[in-house]
Amino acid sequence: MDRKTRSGREKIMNDVEIRRVNVDDAEDILQIYGYYVRETAVSFEYDVPTVEEFRRRIARTLRRFPYFAAVQGDRIVGYAYAGPFIDRAAYKYSAEVTIYLAANERGRGIGRRLYGSLEEALEKLGIQNLYACIGYPEVEDEYLTMDSARFHERMGYVKCGEFHKCGYKFGRWYHMIWMEKLIGRHEDLVEG
Repeated sequence: MDRKTRSGREKIMNDVEIRRVNVDDAEDILQIYGYYVRETAVSFEYDVPTVEEFRRRIARTLRRFPYFAAVQGDRIVGYAYAGPFIDRAAYKYSAEVTIYLAANERGRGIGRRLYGSLEEALEKLGIQNLYACIGYPEVEDEYLTMDSARFHERMGYVKCGEFHKCGYKFGRWYHMIWMEKLIGRHEDLVEG
C-alpha cells in the first residue's frame, strides 16, 4: 500500500469509533443484517427479523457477552458480538463470534478493529476459545463467497470442521464451516 493510500485509510479509520451496543441500536444494526438476509447466503435466515425480535436478541446477548458497534459519524457501519458456543457447563470458556459490516464498508480494517475489541473483552471474561460458524460455498456465486473464511483466517482462525450441503437458500445448497481461534492459555482452572 503506498503512503497516500495508507494515509487516507488511517484518516477514515480514525473517524470510526468502536463502542458497546445497546438495545436502542437494534434498528440501525438490523439495517446492516437485513441486507445479508435478503441478498446473500451469508446468513441462512430467510426472513429479516422484526426490530422487536432484534432488540430481544441484543438484550439476550448483553446478559452475558459483549456486543460492539463500529460507528462513523452518527452511522453504525458494522457490529460484532459473542454468544455461547454450546449451552453446556463445560463449554463456558468458549464463545461463538459473529461479525457483519455494511456492504460498502468491507476492506477498510473495520472488521479487524471490531474483532480486536471483542477478543479483548472476551479475554477479560475468561473465554479461552473462539468459534465462528460460516456459510461456505462449494463454488463462489453471487450469494456467497469465501470472503468471510478468508477474513477469519487473516484474524488467526483455522478451519476445524465442515458440514456439507446443510444450508439451502436461493435454490442452492451451501456448506457451513467452523473456524476456531485459541486466545487463552488453557491452564488448569480452579472451579469455585
